[in-house]
Amino acid sequence: MNTENITLLRAARESLKGKWGLAILTFLIYTLFTTATGSVESRGSNITFSLLNLILGGPFALGAAIFSLSISRGKEPMLEQIFQGFNRFSDAFIAYVLILVYVFLWTLLLIVPGIIAALGYSMTFYIMTDDPLIKPQDALKKSKSMMNGHKMKLFYLCFRFFLLALLCILTLGIGFLWLIPYVHVSFAKFYDDINGNDLFRPELRP
Repeated sequence: MNTENITLLRAARESLKGKWGLAILTFLIYTLFTTATGSVESRGSNITFSLLNLILGGPFALGAAIFSLSISRGKEPMLEQIFQGFNRFSDAFIAYVLILVYVFLWTLLLIVPGIIAALGYSMTFYIMTDDPLIKPQDALKKSKSMMNGHKMKLFYLCFRFFLLALLCILTLGIGFLWLIPYVHVSFAKFYDDINGNDLFRPELRP
């Protein structure tokens, strides 16, 4: 499917109705954890990612995907879902490291190839949510294949959020409480759309 971004954004807002409070709290906790781990830098390294961020980033990314898809698909989201990625710690960790390595290597060529690589692997943790048995490397390959012909569309979606982020700065950062859940649920809608899953459409939810 190739639904317009504006429709996906509208569907994300519809899915978040009545769940904004839980979504804000969940992603606030998620942000606090990921920010805290990122603030402890490993010594003697030029890599900006800290050791803790490297270890915990994958499980938290998978947990965010699990929670976001629950909201997107009209299921019952739970705050503890943000930690469910730790149930598949090894797979989430390996997937996260592989994405970082591949994106970094492409970025060594130029910034643009790095961005293209990041877009290509962006669906990895949603794929892992839907297929608990898939291997990390296979999830990356499936994401890359799934994103063929859709990278520019996702780039435009990200650019919309970049503009909204600039507005959030004017609110002294308070607007990010709403923007971060909005971004994650919109990405979940994007995933279901390109995956041919009509659950991204609120009116078709079971």
